[in-house]
Amino acid sequence: MDRYVFSFTLVGTPALADADGVLVLPDHQTLIVSDLHFEKGSAFARSGQMLPPYDTRTTLRRLGEAIEAHRPDRVIALGDSFHDMWADERMDERDRAALKTLVGGIDHWVWIEGNHDPQPPEDLGGEILFEFKLGGLVFRHEPLEGVAPGEIAGHLHPCAKVRGRGRSVRRRCFATDGTRLIMPAFGAYTGGLNIRDDAFSACFGRTPDALVMGRDAVHVIAAKQCVPDRPRLRA
Repeated sequence: MDRYVFSFTLVGTPALADADGVLVLPDHQTLIVSDLHFEKGSAFARSGQMLPPYDTRTTLRRLGEAIEAHRPDRVIALGDSFHDMWADERMDERDRAALKTLVGGIDHWVWIEGNHDPQPPEDLGGEILFEFKLGGLVFRHEPLEGVAPGEIAGHLHPCAKVRGRGRSVRRRCFATDGTRLIMPAFGAYTGGLNIRDDAFSACFGRTPDALVMGRDAVHVIAAKQCVPDRPRLRA
């Protein structure tokens, strides 16, 4: 399977942003993924919002394809891997077995604690941590406000909206200023927050640039080219 990646460096560390939404650190044989939100569909169903119950299986398939393509020794899942603390109990046994096999096939699997899943299931294997450090990089779920060089985080589900030729396109993206990075959400039913939102300015001090996930490539979009979801009203 062909992979469409964008190569760049983050605080001196070579990195690959994959159009499927994973980040790869070739020098460390490490693959990073964020916000899988397994069993979000079944959580919505319990509240009366009926969605097709296949989000976990779809997310697992895509994650397996990315792992097969990049063959990492280490996988870091940056929190909110499970939509809530009871998600693994609702998971279909076949999906649970597939996930356990996926984790067992990696030398070092790290589950970062998220706000949705502060206690990921221990019986699936892997190591559970609040944050993880690797060289000059630190991995956590929620990005810190202010200066945090080397941080790779999730939680905000970044999306970028670009307008041109009479139409606009809104896509998931990696948000970065070259010193830190916020990962796109990987889960099948996860939404996105526009990078022009104040939550990103609080982290970066400005609107970050976007590595936008296209169908067959990762497109570098400068912050000044990105627009908010709704035009700001003039005072």
